[in-house]
Amino acid sequence: MIAEVEHWSLARRRLRWRARRGLLENDLILSRFFETHGDDLTASQMVAVETLLDLPEDELLDVLLARADVRGALDVPDVRALVQLLRAG
Repeated sequence: MIAEVEHWSLARRRLRWRARRGLLENDLILSRFFETHGDDLTASQMVAVETLLDLPEDELLDVLLARADVRGALDVPDVRALVQLLRAG
């Protein structure tokens, strides 16, 4: 049980590090998100974050600021729910 908790804790820390962005606006939004929700992320939310982080910086910002919606392979319930959580601040 302890090993599993340590595994998820490490996975969350790695994800938080990966979320550091080159575009300041994305970095600020994602940093605030991780400060608020980082310790409570479920496995499916972590996968959704990974999926969003694969977007180019400008596309990610458009999604986060609701200038664009997720589409294509990203248009799945877990990613849409995460985007709503990110947009809510």
